[in-house]
Amino acid sequence: MKMKNFLLINFLSLALCIGTGNVLAQEQLNDEDILKLYDGLRVADVSDGLDMVGLRDVMIMGTEIEALWKNIDDLSHIFRGIAVTARYVPTNKVVKNPMEADEFRKWEGNWYGNISPEPFVELLKPGSALVLDVQGDGDTGSVGSNNGLMWVSKGCVGIVSSGGIRDTDEVIKQKIPVYLDHANRGRGIRPGRNEIESVNKPVTVGGVLVYPGDVVVADGDGVVVVPREHAQTVAEYAKGILDGDKQSRRRLYEQLGIPLDKTVEIDD
Repeated sequence: MKMKNFLLINFLSLALCIGTGNVLAQEQLNDEDILKLYDGLRVADVSDGLDMVGLRDVMIMGTEIEALWKNIDDLSHIFRGIAVTARYVPTNKVVKNPMEADEFRKWEGNWYGNISPEPFVELLKPGSALVLDVQGDGDTGSVGSNNGLMWVSKGCVGIVSSGGIRDTDEVIKQKIPVYLDHANRGRGIRPGRNEIESVNKPVTVGGVLVYPGDVVVADGDGVVVVPREHAQTVAEYAKGILDGDKQSRRRLYEQLGIPLDKTVEIDD
């Protein structure tokens, strides 16, 4: 009996070490390696992969978070990226009103520069997905056509926000992938309305807790987040699901005489 207990304890210890080692290995993958694993994966595939690691329904954002626009021809609204996070909160500062034009411009510039700035910009790099928690800050457009395009120039592949998007016609025309709660899109400027509260700290958007470095996948089905420590395992499961789906649909395309498209292209 003592020998059996000894062997059982050693087996469990070995299993724990292997599991811990696998998690550590996944955490040590760099952003580029992770993004290669997620290339071509859909929200549905990733959601299924999360099911397989026991994260059922907890990492997929609510249906209120959806694409600002979609292009079904080139699928340019779809993105996969590594989370950079920021949180803006409603201000409680008293604002003088009204102001003369020069005074207003000075006040506005100070607010943008010191109270509600964009310190996360220096963290953006190719493959970044900007995740903004702007809940409760009223009719505020924290994202617009100008700063959104500037973030893209830094390498940002897409934006996910609980609201706060303005200049939507230009954002759509510029094809900046944006996912948001349409009911909470904002139109006013940040000065006098919100303040930066944190950068690259955990945030909650669409009912999902997002940590900096997590994987973000967004398409017509919505937005799903993969904790970094599960990134490789989920991607491997999801890739198998995607490949099986493509093979099955490709056969049906051929049977029905549907011209083949990129959604049924199978990797060599």
